[in-house]
Amino acid sequence: MPFRAILVLLTFSISIPSFSQGDGKGMDIGRGRRFVRHTTDVACLLPTAAGVTLGLLAHDRQGLFQLGVGTASTLALNYALELSIRKRRPDGTGHHAFPSTHTALVFDGATYLQKRYGWQFGIPAYAVATYVAWGRVYTKRHDAWDVLAGAAIGTGCAFLLTRHYSQGCSLSASPMVTSDGARGFMVNVTF
Repeated sequence: MPFRAILVLLTFSISIPSFSQGDGKGMDIGRGRRFVRHTTDVACLLPTAAGVTLGLLAHDRQGLFQLGVGTASTLALNYALELSIRKRRPDGTGHHAFPSTHTALVFDGATYLQKRYGWQFGIPAYAVATYVAWGRVYTKRHDAWDVLAGAAIGTGCAFLLTRHYSQGCSLSASPMVTSDGARGFMVNVTF
């Protein structure tokens, strides 16, 4: 018997980093890159965390198992390729650029949400995944081939290992402003 629950999946504020003008000739790009790098470090986990939360609320043990197997497969394949290829990062910080683990993980979670629970969950998850992929290139942690390979691995593993959830779920999102002026989005999920 389906139950009804409303959950705020994502209530987070996106603050715009304050750029210092430095010498007056433009923004402090290094500061913006650090902001993007830190947000992609967190955002790559959001679709998987949303999948775990949905699975627990819906008592969807089969879905949780599929998410676990898909994520483990994604990470195993990704790390096996990183260790065997040893491609240097564009910023020179190591030899583990190909494929992008952040991108593989976020696309695995996004594809799981889309395939298991539908496009109403997939669209916001793919928006987060696209931001992470862009951010990894923008911060010079990866090049386009690295994130494309990561996206293909994550999408492929989740696509092969996830089945559609038969119960109906709905999703609604709305902009939000907190009492202290922070802006963000509130996402409501109904089962």
